Amino acid sequence: MSFTESAPAAMVTAVAFANNHTGDEGPPNPTDPVTGQRDLYTQLIISLGLGVTACLSFCLLRPKWTELYAARRRQHHTDLNLPELPDSFFGWVPVLYRITEEQVLQSAGLDAFVFLSFFRFAMRFLFTIFILSAVILLPIHYSYTGKLGVEDWDKYIDVGKDGKKPLITDPPYLWTYVVFTYVFSGIAIYMLLRETKKIIHIRQRYLGGQTSTTDRTIRLSGIPAEMGSEEKITEFIEGLHIGEVQSVTLCRNWSSLDNLIEQRFKVLRNLETAWVRYLGYKRARKAGDTLPMRRQEPVDSSFISEDDERMRLLLENGQDDAFNRIKTRPTVRLWYGPLKLRYRKIDAIDYYEEALRRLDEQIQNARQKEYPPTELAFVTMKSIAAAQMLVQAILDPHPMQLLARLAPAPADVVWGNTYLPRSRRMLQSWSITALICFLSVFWSVLLVPVGTLLKLETLHKVWPQLADLLARHPLATSLVQTGLPTLAFSLLTVAVPYLYNWLSSHQGMMSRGDVELSVISKSFFFSFFNLFVVFTVIGTVTNFYSFWERLRDSFKDATTIALVIAGSLEGLAPFYYKFLILQGLGLFPLRLLEFGSVFMYPINFFMAKTPRDFADLSAPPTFSYGYSVPQSILVLIICVVYSVLPSSWLICFFGLMYFTIGNFICKYQLLYAMDHRQHSTGRAWPMICNRVLVGLTVFQMAMAGLVAARKAITPSLLIVPLIGATMWFSYFYTQSYEPLTKFIALKSIYRDTPNSGEISPSLSSTFSPPPAIDRDAFPVRLGGQVMPLKLKKYINPSLILPLDSAWLPGRNPVPELQEGFEHYQDQNHAPV
Repeated sequence: MSFTESAPAAMVTAVAFANNHTGDEGPPNPTDPVTGQRDLYTQLIISLGLGVTACLSFCLLRPKWTELYAARRRQHHTDLNLPELPDSFFGWVPVLYRITEEQVLQSAGLDAFVFLSFFRFAMRFLFTIFILSAVILLPIHYSYTGKLGVEDWDKYIDVGKDGKKPLITDPPYLWTYVVFTYVFSGIAIYMLLRETKKIIHIRQRYLGGQTSTTDRTIRLSGIPAEMGSEEKITEFIEGLHIGEVQSVTLCRNWSSLDNLIEQRFKVLRNLETAWVRYLGYKRARKAGDTLPMRRQEPVDSSFISEDDERMRLLLENGQDDAFNRIKTRPTVRLWYGPLKLRYRKIDAIDYYEEALRRLDEQIQNARQKEYPPTELAFVTMKSIAAAQMLVQAILDPHPMQLLARLAPAPADVVWGNTYLPRSRRMLQSWSITALICFLSVFWSVLLVPVGTLLKLETLHKVWPQLADLLARHPLATSLVQTGLPTLAFSLLTVAVPYLYNWLSSHQGMMSRGDVELSVISKSFFFSFFNLFVVFTVIGTVTNFYSFWERLRDSFKDATTIALVIAGSLEGLAPFYYKFLILQGLGLFPLRLLEFGSVFMYPINFFMAKTPRDFADLSAPPTFSYGYSVPQSILVLIICVVYSVLPSSWLICFFGLMYFTIGNFICKYQLLYAMDHRQHSTGRAWPMICNRVLVGLTVFQMAMAGLVAARKAITPSLLIVPLIGATMWFSYFYTQSYEPLTKFIALKSIYRDTPNSGEISPSLSSTFSPPPAIDRDAFPVRLGGQVMPLKLKKYINPSLILPLDSAWLPGRNPVPELQEGFEHYQDQNHAPV
């Protein structure tokens, strides 16, 4: 076969071989090519079945359950510059496709824009790699090795053709690895730089025209004790002659006040539950745009504290359908005596109302107390330029003292962590880091039994009875070897980030945005190190033992480790393209259905009792980049590492499908269905780029090791300079491009923008954030729940939160609560 044989001809030849093979009679052989072919087809059928079913179900349910599948659109209906999606079965698809990048930026902010930009970058890159792999690399691999990268076809071709001699191999063939390692690395870096420059340009224009409080505020840490007052901090900052200070919020140890507020939330919830038990809360008929069990709120009416008078007026006003009074008032048990073994029953409503009244008195008194200052403050300047100069300068000659950092949004601050001393935060941070290291070893041990399922030969050494049983049932073998490992692999990538999110929230970080960025870092380390590096090196249990046996001889033979890595990479190619099939064609479309929300809705519905509980049911689900970004980076790295191997065209094709489908689904969720409350102004992009560069370095090292393992020393050494160049570029990128993804350049700031906290009217609407994503007006989180309140200034919410009454059927206190909350902020009342 000539070197110039086209890729389609090679593919047709391999398909013909696979289809004409009939196999020998007798019991099924797990190493037979038909088995590998069955594995691939089984994975395709299962994944396509899941994906197509999910898409069709979503198209059917979307117009019926708009409260779930268009929750964000319903909540921000007047703020989002988005087109209405038609209710037809597939009519929403072209409308969503035509939504531009500018509309994404306006409606969902920089974080969503950056996230979708990564998907578009991956699509362009993988499309280019796929074309080159299919047109150039596929014929080369088939001409020299007879391999096309598909497990079942390669197994059949390798045995020879009717006694003919095997296909020849030639050392010059290995130069293909060197050339295309350089080509693909250059393409990746070029596209990465082009996308980075685009994001920097948009980010600078987007943020440079704002004058919000967040953009003009710095977080000043390491404040010495002699500067522990707002006046001294103001005097120090203005003494630097950088700019004028508008306000200073010195954080104080408000932990006792926060505890009182949390207690009040619990008592208020109990009081509302007791009132509902007494008054009753009848379910309303379901509406067409809600989930089947959704309960509508009754119409508003006046509320009078006296029970009988209230019920009489409600009945006169025709509200008897909303309430169903029972005869006896609810009671609560009070335990007392030695070891609290005795109790008495008292009226629950009276008890909780009295407890609420006492807590309100304690809170009012606590708000008037003076609390000891901490070493942290939020300083709001009168101009963005002054704030940017402060965060990019060294303010004090003493280490760890008076450090200026960018401030998070007011509602994004984790106030409880601002009270912690620096030593406590550092201890928590290092403790969590040590725990992550331990878990990395633990996850590696868990991957060993997953590896045993990849080959029956390995499984037979561990569990011979199960291996013999599977050998007698080819379909069961295909399901176990194809479905279970990839499913376990996928479930780990989904479940572990939830654990890491909980761990990150206990590291003492100052904002929820920092927590999310930390989750991205931790989850990627897990996905890349445990699910790729360790799994690739170890592979199966057999490889695990042989790896450590060969490691003893590694000092004698420098190519030992390279041989193991090269063998594992080529041997695990079928596992990885089946993993991409399951992820892209099967599991990604399932995200449209939001199974988590649908599964939890009936549980939350039947547990809900009060109007506040039912109002919480209508809140949009939360989209977390910490759960989505690491897995997508891992998929891209897998495609990059396999981009030169015989299976490159197949892996890159399914990787391209993953990012194409994922871009469309994530675009819908970010714009219409889900909410994202932490906005980090696109700071995830440099993290993405750095990890893509890590993947490029691993790809280059793997190709150098693979070529060296085949005794081609000179081509292998020629890849080494590329590894060094990539490392240098990573350093250059960090020094030159990363600051522009974190700070606002002084040249980008609009000088004629008034300091009113509003968006500059002169700025093009393409880069102006609408009110829906105003970083000064995010919802407040208190007591473990999201409050329908907008915090616009750096004030601890516990100091200004209105002490509202119970939310009962027929009365919604949220508008009144919001009005009182804004009144306190306008007064800038923050007692110290």
